Amino acid sequence: MLRLCASALLVGLSVSCGAHDAPDAPPPRTPSQSPLEPCQLPGIEEELRCGSLTVFENRRSGSGRTIDLNVVVLPALDPSSPDAPLFELAGGPGIAATGAAELYVTEMREYRRHRDVVLVDQRGTGGSNPLHCPHETTPQSFLDEMFPVRYVEKCREELESRADLTQYTTPVAADDLDDVRAWLGYEQIDLLGVSYGTRAALVYLRRYPERVRSAVLMGVSPTDHKGPLHHARDGQRAMDLLLADCSADQDCKRAFPEVGRQLVEVLEALGRQPARVPYVLPETGAKVAVEIRREVFAEKLRSRLYDPHNARRLPAVIHHAALGNFDPFLELIIPATRTDPDFIADGMYLSVTCAEDTALIDPAEAARLGQGTFFGEYRVFQQRRACGLWPRGPLPDGYHQPVESRTPVLVISGFMDPVTPPAWGAKVARHLPNSLHVVIPHHAHIPAGLSRMECLDGLTMEFLRRGRVEGLDASCVSQMLPPPFVVEGAHGTHPSRVGE
Repeated sequence: MLRLCASALLVGLSVSCGAHDAPDAPPPRTPSQSPLEPCQLPGIEEELRCGSLTVFENRRSGSGRTIDLNVVVLPALDPSSPDAPLFELAGGPGIAATGAAELYVTEMREYRRHRDVVLVDQRGTGGSNPLHCPHETTPQSFLDEMFPVRYVEKCREELESRADLTQYTTPVAADDLDDVRAWLGYEQIDLLGVSYGTRAALVYLRRYPERVRSAVLMGVSPTDHKGPLHHARDGQRAMDLLLADCSADQDCKRAFPEVGRQLVEVLEALGRQPARVPYVLPETGAKVAVEIRREVFAEKLRSRLYDPHNARRLPAVIHHAALGNFDPFLELIIPATRTDPDFIADGMYLSVTCAEDTALIDPAEAARLGQGTFFGEYRVFQQRRACGLWPRGPLPDGYHQPVESRTPVLVISGFMDPVTPPAWGAKVARHLPNSLHVVIPHHAHIPAGLSRMECLDGLTMEFLRRGRVEGLDASCVSQMLPPPFVVEGAHGTHPSRVGE
């Protein structure tokens, strides 16, 4: 399952892209016209099937600018007894689904034994008129605010020349997806959603219930999640669990006996005055000064709780930071290759979250949920401010109500998840009577680094094969263990630079 969730972090491999004015765009093709053609994507030797389906950007008006939806199909290895095709819906929002193509050729190849795997770049991502925003790639840019005002203003100005930013919400994307299903000639499909992809799957399930045979939802973000509202509370829970695990681990406790206190101290110090520290440029070896502020430091720690591999590095990062050495933190946060393309299209992220999440947030409730946590109201403030500068798309009546369906659904949650903990999976499952909710004890949001990944792959494929949850044996998830805590060099010291 590492391969399954890691796919949500890969950059989409684009084979077509762009939005067009209607007079220049070709009409949509039908399945009888064989819409897909043989293709090879970068880094993949196997021949796949690729194509693009043209849809109106404004589906309600049915006129004006159009979008070419980028589609990649990985054919079944044994098509003699075909199962329903599997449509993977990527996370973010803003990640391209076609970025998973290489994984379905390699580590996840067995998912294709008897079924096609279909990857559709959701409008605004990958090769479907991607809404990426240009930004700086200096070391300091990775330590700045999430959504600086000028960045959001420039992003909107850049994108509005080629996109109506109100037309990139989840319900519109669900209608696109059904057009692709019909275009490819599939009667019923299986859905696999990861993170935000679970919301996309739920919305599609509600709009087209007769078209979904079964669905797998991992790290559930329901339609009423309200995005960053619960980040501080759920992140605090995950951090507390991680620090408790460290205290219960012999090696971690020996190396970092006071890591909880150290985290409080470094946050207090950064709150009094940001740290100015040197960062060594990997490409030249030269040193540049960067500034680390309290709220950014805390948010970067929270985001690294998403997968066990990075989470198990955090006690060491906190320990060294408390001693004034921010090098491990910078190594974790600033990518060695800063020129790699963003894997999230910020324009699409804002178009979805501003319409569907932040519009529902009550600032008083945000203050209450953030009080007493390490993370406070930082994310709520950043996203509400950005959304004040962003156009908001319309939503159908009842959009934020729970999705109810008798379709078989496998719901998977990580007990250590800092953003979609098991309570969200349980809430969604209550409205899905033919569902099974599996909680993986050491899984976070992205199960990178857990042992026995074959357990989760096997469980998922067995559910997809059966198309029902009855009789599924999920007991092996208790044996999926996290990697060891990183403790090397834990007792090194460094001249204090906190507050310089």
